[in-house]
Amino acid sequence: MFLPFVVHAQTLSQQWGENVTGVTTKFHSSKKEIALTFDACGGSDRSSQYDEGLIEFLTVHHIPATLFINARWIDSNPTIFMQLARNPLFEIANHGTAHKPLSVEGKSVYNIRGTASADEVMAEIRGNNEKIEKLTGKRPAFFRAGTAYYDEQAVAIAHSMGMEIGGFSILGDAGATFSAPKVAQQLMSAKNGDIVIFHMNHPEGGTREGIIQGVEAMLKEGFTFVRLSDVKKDLMRIP
Repeated sequence: MFLPFVVHAQTLSQQWGENVTGVTTKFHSSKKEIALTFDACGGSDRSSQYDEGLIEFLTVHHIPATLFINARWIDSNPTIFMQLARNPLFEIANHGTAHKPLSVEGKSVYNIRGTASADEVMAEIRGNNEKIEKLTGKRPAFFRAGTAYYDEQAVAIAHSMGMEIGGFSILGDAGATFSAPKVAQQLMSAKNGDIVIFHMNHPEGGTREGIIQGVEAMLKEGFTFVRLSDVKKDLMRIP
């Protein structure tokens, strides 16, 4: 249950980007541990793919992760989605209903127009929350917008709905455009409490191989990996 959130003209958004007030980007930790997060976007044949080899690697090596999955990807991969949801290594998070940037004013990024009102913000979150809960019996605790862009008003609305915004401190694969060596380099640059973003819907890219290289190196250095829910009480929001 949450209270309705009303946006008044005098309080329209002042911020727009990946790192705005209220977005969680890191967690407090004195240990060598980081959080791996993966987006599955959906909406086209290309963006609805599945990197089975990546998930198999994580499973074999017992690497936990938070999976931000879009409603359209679920519709394209219903069996795979349920397999992921039943795997105790992974937690399912919400990557939006229509994969829109989260705005109260219809702001755009990468030629994608965002939600245009408080009601649309809530619908973008609620639609996929309800889908995931119906399929898994568990409502997601974390949300990441399509493109990971927000204004601060939209973030406040998400918080009023009981959602934590899953941002990141390390850009792992830049929408699966980085080469494998670059992905490994990004991952190995992570420090205690960092949250890394990757994509699990582009098997044709360098993400899988880069993660394999990076994870194997970090395991040798004594790093461990966590889901966001494992460190929820230690999450750090941008002030």
